[in-house]
Amino acid sequence: MEQIAAADIDKVFAHTTNLASCNLNSKILACSNDYFASADNLLTPTPAISRPGVFIHTGAWYDGWETRRHNPEPYDWAVIKLGVAAASIHGVEVDTAHFIGNYGEKAELQAVYAPAGSEITDEQIADPSFTGWKTLLPASPCGPSQRHGWKLPAEVSKTPYTHFRLLMYPDGGFARLRLYGHAIPPSAVKVQAAEAAVEELSSALNGGVALAASDEHFTPSSNILLPGRGKDMGDGWETARSRGAGHVDWAIVKLGLPGSVSKVVVDTKDFRGNFPREVRVHGLVAGTAGEGVPAADDANWVEIVKGDKRCQADTEHVFGPEDLAAGGEDTRVFTHVKLTLVPDGGVKRFRIFGRRA
Repeated sequence: MEQIAAADIDKVFAHTTNLASCNLNSKILACSNDYFASADNLLTPTPAISRPGVFIHTGAWYDGWETRRHNPEPYDWAVIKLGVAAASIHGVEVDTAHFIGNYGEKAELQAVYAPAGSEITDEQIADPSFTGWKTLLPASPCGPSQRHGWKLPAEVSKTPYTHFRLLMYPDGGFARLRLYGHAIPPSAVKVQAAEAAVEELSSALNGGVALAASDEHFTPSSNILLPGRGKDMGDGWETARSRGAGHVDWAIVKLGLPGSVSKVVVDTKDFRGNFPREVRVHGLVAGTAGEGVPAADDANWVEIVKGDKRCQADTEHVFGPEDLAAGGEDTRVFTHVKLTLVPDGGVKRFRIFGRRA
């Protein structure tokens, strides 16, 4: 088990996804106690905030999970079900932001693999008597108001999991739990037709991950792979205003499901005075990406959507087969895609639909 310094957590896990997020449909199934602040807050995707001097019926307001004092048991616990079909976990973060005299002193993480359709039910897993847990992170010390990160051993990250239990010794508060890893896509949909089903190849639920972006001044590019259309500009990707001639911004995405492309969606929902003037969509055909993160100017990028497409405010732009450079469904197998904003602005979602290879 390797402990990661707080300043290095984002860098070490840059090419992973935080799967313990309500934006990815993860949820709390049960907890031992959350008298002062709800365990649901552990899964909030944004950093914890502080509201000094604000009090509610139970006491001071906290953006995190906080339990009663004087726990008679060795620890408090919360059970989390991931929103993805399953996931491999590479790292764990427990953030005690703004918990100073009331933070949990140690954290432990346990996991189990119980996919949909298995004999183990959510009700059984949520029961405190459930004994099927495997410890991924042994009880580890935490300090006040800081991020605590651990990189899991390689053999642990190769095993899929669906549910987790966070233990807090002996009681107190944690602001956030972050589980860094990769979503494992569900099995291919079985259909009677000869052709495979069309799926969202880029979705974070299917393992899509944003690898790099030219600018993430306001919000991260990883938001464009989230399910649904979101609630406001805060869960999209927005870049700083550009001033130079010929400027463009870009984001590079590794598809969770490599495959052909039949439709592309660029959604500017909630971006009204700051949407991009135009967008471009390119891809890398299987075998041309090389190792690591592809460069934005890699010579192997090929056009998926034909030409620059004009954008409108607060609009879901759908580019069907007639808009693709191939003149119809592009049957080549793509592994990466690049969205280019001309010249800058904000996009809520970027979706690539096609058939998995």
